[in-house]
Amino acid sequence: MIAFHPHLFVRIVELDGPRAPMPRPLSSGFSEGRAYRVLGVYNPSESSDAYFILPNDRDEMWFICQRHLRFAGLHDTSAHHLDLPDMHASAAD
Repeated sequence: MIAFHPHLFVRIVELDGPRAPMPRPLSSGFSEGRAYRVLGVYNPSESSDAYFILPNDRDEMWFICQRHLRFAGLHDTSAHHLDLPDMHASAAD
């Protein structure tokens, strides 16, 4: 059984290379500057990877491999997408 927090949001950090898991989120309607609500998690028995069910920017639901994802926070909101703060701007302050 896989459990996850209902307020869990993740951000996209797409892996490159020939062994990168498919689908590639940045080619599938996701953006680097946004956080996405986790709607579900699936772990097929034949794989050590988990696939997170996420709504992309077009509100399509996709199964995205956890290797493309990073924790973006727990947010008590009804939104399915959140704009992330500009990390470069906060580092310059």
